[in-house]
Amino acid sequence: MSDLLRAPAEIKYAEELDWLESIDDGPKPFSWRLSPKMVRLFILGSERADGLDREVSQKWFGDRSFVERSIVTLASDRGLLLIGDPGTGKSWLAELLSAAICRNSTLVVQGTAGTTEDHIKYSWNVSMVIAKGQSRESMIPSPIMTAMEAGAIGRFEELTRSTSDVQDALISILSEKYISVPELESGGGDDNIVFAKPGFSIIATANSRDRGVNDLSSALKRRFNFVRIPVVTNKKSEAEIVRFRTEELLRRHAIDLDVPPTLLDVLLQSFADLRASAAAAGSDDEKLESALSTAEQIGVLEDAVLHSNFFGERALTARTLASSLVGSLTRREPEDLAILNKYLHGVVEPRSKEQGGSWPEFLEGGRDAIATLS
Repeated sequence: MSDLLRAPAEIKYAEELDWLESIDDGPKPFSWRLSPKMVRLFILGSERADGLDREVSQKWFGDRSFVERSIVTLASDRGLLLIGDPGTGKSWLAELLSAAICRNSTLVVQGTAGTTEDHIKYSWNVSMVIAKGQSRESMIPSPIMTAMEAGAIGRFEELTRSTSDVQDALISILSEKYISVPELESGGGDDNIVFAKPGFSIIATANSRDRGVNDLSSALKRRFNFVRIPVVTNKKSEAEIVRFRTEELLRRHAIDLDVPPTLLDVLLQSFADLRASAAAAGSDDEKLESALSTAEQIGVLEDAVLHSNFFGERALTARTLASSLVGSLTRREPEDLAILNKYLHGVVEPRSKEQGGSWPEFLEGGRDAIATLS
């Protein structure tokens, strides 16, 4: 695993998944590797009441009802559609569900304007077709078709970014649970049809901000159960997510760096302030282009930690954190710089005078970063 830039969940947590599978005596739908209860436990972590011999870490932070509804959906014959703002953990939840259920989270189609029907069905190895003609051997199955044949979970990221004809190709897959291959002649059997095995399902994700890009048809909507993942607004939950990701970052990069809890509080409060400002804004020009999601908050912290490790004093400072925040959230100039400057003068400056602590240095670092970018 050490030679992978980013190991998928089934490899990263392989030992834990093996252990859970060895003690799992619950009923398992289809060909699932873990029972629904164990899938939930793997994702949300163990509690003392579970009576396990070892602790299972929490990997996704959110309302347990979202996880339970997702698991129940996948145990049925319906697809699962996770909807939410960017950075709410939809893709991570989809990966964890796939890893726990079938130990393969890599059967993924990425939805874009360039995604075609071939990406969700099949294509052909041209050289083999020229040499031997069209056959099952010369067919290149899509990740979705591979999932069907294996009775596994297929994933479709950013479903609403793909065009309507591509989306509609999913309707027959979700309804009929097979893909017809008309290029292959039927020899009286089912040589030209690929059937889904028990356990097959699709987890799709869609950003709520993409509404209107390529809206889902009513026919496709009926074949999905929707689970809406809200932005994390609870400070305690968000703090747990940020700490979890920070510890993971430090381990992955083998970084021995002090991240003071007070600076995590400064980061959390800054994002809360900026979200409140965006909610009160009268127009989009008065809002940062950033979604101010938890994922972006983690990105700010990651930038600051790496900068401190390579160019700093081996300890995260408020100045570096402020510089990373300004640099990461400035996407439009001069609009975003003006919004951040207003925040520093209107909110951070009074707070630094009243509370002291890390806020004065944070204010100074933010001002310097804005001056550099202006």
